[in-house]
Amino acid sequence: MARVLDQGAAAGGGGFAFVGRERELGLLLAAVRTPPAVVLVEGEAGIGKSRLVHEAVTRLTAEGRPVLTGFCHPLREPFPYGPVVDALRRAGPWLPADGVAPTAGALAPLLPDLADRLPPPPPRPEGAQTRRHQLVQAVHSFLAALGPSVLLVEDLHWADEATRELLLLLARDLPDQLAVVLTYRAEDLAPDTPVLGAAYRWPPGTNGTVIRLRPLSRHDVGELASAALGSFASTELGAVLYERSQGLPLVAEEDLLTLREHGPQLALGDARAELERAGVPRGLREAVTERLAALSASGAAVVDAAAVLAVPAPEPLLTRLAGLDPDEGADGLVEALQVAVLGETPGGCYVFRHTLAQQVAYWHVPGPHRARLHLRAVEELEREIPVPLVQIAHHTLASGDRAGWFRRAEQAVDQAIALGDTGTAAGLLHQILEQLSLEQLSVDQLGPAHDSTEPIGTERIGTERIGTEPIGTSTPGAAHPPPDGDLRSRAALALARIAVNGADHTRNAAVLRRILADPQLATATRGEIRLALGLLMVNHAGDRGGYHELEHCVDELIEERPERAARAMVALAMDERNGAASHGPAWLQRAEQTVARAGDRATGAAVRATRLTLLARDGSTDVWGQLDALPRESPDLEVLRQTTRALYNVGELAVDLGHDQRGADLLHESRELAHRASIPHLECYSRIALLRLEALAGHWDGLEERFAALGAEFPEIAMFGEEQALVFGLLATARGRRAHALEQFTAAATSGARGSQVTVELRALAGQAELRLLQRAPRDAWALAAPAVDLLRESAAWARATGLVPVAVEAALGCGEDQAAARLVADVERELAHRDAPGARAELACARGLLALAGERGRPGRAAEEFERGRHAWQAVGRPYDAARAAERCAGALGADRPEDATAQVAAALDTYDALGATADAARCRQTLRDLGVQRPAGRGRRGYGGALSPRERQVAELLATGATNQDIAEALFLSPRTVEQHVASVLKKLGTTRKAVGDVLTATDG
Repeated sequence: MARVLDQGAAAGGGGFAFVGRERELGLLLAAVRTPPAVVLVEGEAGIGKSRLVHEAVTRLTAEGRPVLTGFCHPLREPFPYGPVVDALRRAGPWLPADGVAPTAGALAPLLPDLADRLPPPPPRPEGAQTRRHQLVQAVHSFLAALGPSVLLVEDLHWADEATRELLLLLARDLPDQLAVVLTYRAEDLAPDTPVLGAAYRWPPGTNGTVIRLRPLSRHDVGELASAALGSFASTELGAVLYERSQGLPLVAEEDLLTLREHGPQLALGDARAELERAGVPRGLREAVTERLAALSASGAAVVDAAAVLAVPAPEPLLTRLAGLDPDEGADGLVEALQVAVLGETPGGCYVFRHTLAQQVAYWHVPGPHRARLHLRAVEELEREIPVPLVQIAHHTLASGDRAGWFRRAEQAVDQAIALGDTGTAAGLLHQILEQLSLEQLSVDQLGPAHDSTEPIGTERIGTERIGTEPIGTSTPGAAHPPPDGDLRSRAALALARIAVNGADHTRNAAVLRRILADPQLATATRGEIRLALGLLMVNHAGDRGGYHELEHCVDELIEERPERAARAMVALAMDERNGAASHGPAWLQRAEQTVARAGDRATGAAVRATRLTLLARDGSTDVWGQLDALPRESPDLEVLRQTTRALYNVGELAVDLGHDQRGADLLHESRELAHRASIPHLECYSRIALLRLEALAGHWDGLEERFAALGAEFPEIAMFGEEQALVFGLLATARGRRAHALEQFTAAATSGARGSQVTVELRALAGQAELRLLQRAPRDAWALAAPAVDLLRESAAWARATGLVPVAVEAALGCGEDQAAARLVADVERELAHRDAPGARAELACARGLLALAGERGRPGRAAEEFERGRHAWQAVGRPYDAARAAERCAGALGADRPEDATAQVAAALDTYDALGATADAARCRQTLRDLGVQRPAGRGRRGYGGALSPRERQVAELLATGATNQDIAEALFLSPRTVEQHVASVLKKLGTTRKAVGDVLTATDG
């Protein structure tokens, strides 16, 4: 007796059981439940990514954890960061009534339904890069306000570049209680392109994983069939389903849908035969085609319309496109839903259940009919408000009208840029340039889509910065069009303006190079794009080849766009490597002459700011009066930005020069003005320099935490890593963590060597050399200091190389290079004669003291005078650590001849070191006092031993608390490694703790 299929046997989402993915589900849930976390779910079309995350969402929702879901679409109309914004719109039930950070207010215009629950929107800043930073901060604050939550974005392979960058920046700095889950198809990404556009590495403290879904096994498919068909799913039928699907869940489910639709009429044997009659169908095409063939005329017409539209569409649009009256359209749509060809979205639109099914249905439509449907789609969509220009461009091209497509695509680009959706705009611009390369269409064939004074988009090529000193910023809305107004140039410039503000500078540089490779670009257009490339290479990639591009673009721009040529000249003026410093004044003079002819106010402000920067860099006293004359108020935003830039540059250079208080005042003013002028990167630069000042002023408590907080706020700023490494290297050296200090200085030296400015590299090399001196390896120290001295001479950075000269002199003297030491001191004396550089003069005094001690005829009295002069100079500057180092050197010069004076100097240095927490330096001073016959208690140690720490054990404990290794401690305290091992063991035993917890125990006992 034949038995029919049991329609009630289905289970799970969409009528199918969840099989074969328990391990993957466990990984996903484990990561999401321990935020912050980023989970990437990768797999081919139809492999079950959405089903996996749906299962996870079901469980997380049951736990009360908010899950915000956004979807990427292949033909999404421009809307800034659409998939993420779509997800955030669903946050209403979980958004708190108050306590949302003010920065989240920037989302209010994008989330009108939630605007009344968000802080007031801040002023909209100028410039794409600034707006992008503001939005990233807003999204971060918004999600942080939700507490434990999940952001799910599906089909990220279809995301525009802007959305991809937003998610990348968010993933690099997640709110503590947020988990991000992203699904994507690797095969649909551009070759060698990571899913987030740039390589993503999980930051420390962030959980997560990559889940790569594989096809289901034969057993899994059989289990899926059993859940759907009950006892009628024989092993033999499961084998047939597996052979047809090859483990792809989507294909197996489509076959099971076919069987279930015929269930009441088919016996089990007949069902197997029904599938086998399809020949050797191994994919979705046959299953979908079979279902399409069974549709009525109205059902087929609706499905054809949906296949051509390719995006969720409402019933009236589908009906009109299908050429049906409303009743016929409704009947056809109901039929398509009943046979599961189409599905309904939460917004009341209809779309194919799977992209693969849409593709099969699309190619099932005969070619001539397909073309007419595309033309009709254009007519229908032109009636929509707002007009979906991206879709219209797509249908225009699909209908065969390529010339029309160029015009439509350009309109869509303008719309996308106007809406701030640079990702969609970039994708269209790539298509335009690719089609132009293929078609080799001329302007005469196309006809201008714009007046030649209105190029695509409005953004100027973005921020110009050289090393740690910004050169200027762009002027939105002031872009100069290519003179011939051709589409190729307009598209290339627009794409360049988008690329230069992107987060992934390596990829963006590659985009600009591809554009430059087009031989048909106009000369001035090529110069604009080369300017953007050069600035990207120099500022972000540390590639000095960018200067070659900048020099080249000057010739390309000088005739038609002189103000842009002047921007390149300004950048070239800032370079001080490989002999370029001597050419800086000439480049700046040429820029001034060019601006005078061009009459461009904004570029003139940039040139003036650069002139002040070069004056400060050289230690000129002329800079201060000119700086005071800069406008702090101006209706021209670019002029205000250039004032901000000048204040920052001179403020940072003032710190290099040793004008610490003046530098602090300028940096505070720059920070406030940067905030007012909406220049977040300059605000960050000022805050970084102010943290450096805190380190120099001896405010070391909590300094690492303050750096970490700033780094989390501005994760993109490359300069932050350099300055943090230099400061952390200083602290580690002072605390005896020499291995860690070497790591920090090495990282800073490597990064600094890529920049156009030399001061970072000089400071890092000086730090490395000093570590070698502390290890009593003067020859190794000189090997590091000698090339640094060469770089100092080449760049003429005499007024700013604080940290290097005394170390280099000591290293040279220590390995018998007395003449090199004397020559260096003489050079510094000559070069500082007419420079205003208190810091360099303080170091010169210490260098003279070292030189006075050299040789058999050393003059310790003269040396002590120089060291004392250096100590007073550093005290006047406001740097206690440097003053203490000078006092220590003075004590060494006084030595046994004047032991009481030497003792006083060492004691003063020791008090400073103890106050700062410079444990290694303090230990060295105590050793010096013992050598002088003086005993002083160790820091905050206790009298009496027994179960308490002895003074020496206290020193060891304090070094352990800083993370020092046994070797570090041995070198800092002048002990043997074996003795250190014994002290460490005793410390841990007495404190009853582990090595990592020593600091906490010391703090508790001292409190």
